[in-house]
Amino acid sequence: MDISVIVPLYNEAESLPELTAWIERVMTANKFSYEIWFINDGSTDNSWQVIESLREKNPCIKGVKFRRNYGKSPALYTGFLRAEGDVVITMDADLQDSPDEIPELYRMITVEGYDLVSGWKKKRYDPLSKTIPTKLFNATARKVSGIKNLHDFNCGLKAYKKEVVKNIEVYGDMHRYIPYLAKNAGYGKIGEKVVHHQARKYGKTKFGLDRFVNGYLDLITLWFFSRFGVKPMHFFGLLGSLMFILGFIAVIIVGANKLYCLYNGLPYRLVTDSPYFYLSLTAMILGTQLFLAGFVGELISRNSSERNNYQIENELK
Repeated sequence: MDISVIVPLYNEAESLPELTAWIERVMTANKFSYEIWFINDGSTDNSWQVIESLREKNPCIKGVKFRRNYGKSPALYTGFLRAEGDVVITMDADLQDSPDEIPELYRMITVEGYDLVSGWKKKRYDPLSKTIPTKLFNATARKVSGIKNLHDFNCGLKAYKKEVVKNIEVYGDMHRYIPYLAKNAGYGKIGEKVVHHQARKYGKTKFGLDRFVNGYLDLITLWFFSRFGVKPMHFFGLLGSLMFILGFIAVIIVGANKLYCLYNGLPYRLVTDSPYFYLSLTAMILGTQLFLAGFVGELISRNSSERNNYQIENELK
């Protein structure tokens, strides 16, 4: 099979017939063998009934219905597990992503050899309240991930080699950072294509401004796990040791200052009357706790069943 199209959706019943007809026209015109996976993320409208009626007309249409709303990442993960096409295309169900982009995305994967191609909605039909935070978010993601050539990490329209989606785990809200996940899994040939962005035709957006706050928190989490996930002592141990040493040196200075004053007959005050003593003590306690956190993290990491799960590309025997 040439292409698997994965469409996560939540309350998009109105757009599904038009989107399906559009995808079918593109696939027929280019003679692609294909399947369409609609992942119904707990919709409360009649989206599932629409999917069932579309399936009756076209056996290439398949679907999964969640009992409740889990989010976009679980929907994509579920679709990735079931995809059988050599190239996997993801797109949103709101008609803002154009299926006309599919042939070129397919060519970039199969001919140019990209592992992943992400869409870039260079000209957007969104309000400033959405576009400005998006630019800031993408600039930060580029800096942290090291993927300098991507302008739109969160674009729903992406293309992947089949092996990529089978070797990454999308969870929580990590769908925003799939290129970063792919890079961490060893798939470094990541490209970008300028894609057409259309104004929403039906319904309203399902995302609020809170996604930008959550996005930054997820980015920090992903950065930490990619750097220190299997070696937490390198982070917590180093930071804890530095804090303990600084606190210990500060305590010695406070005590030495009192002894100096005593020896020279100068006025002095009790060590416990100095705020620096308590600051130093706090630094030593925090340093110890951070060091112990790193030690516990090492114990957990060393007992993980996936501690030696490495991505192997080729092997000669």
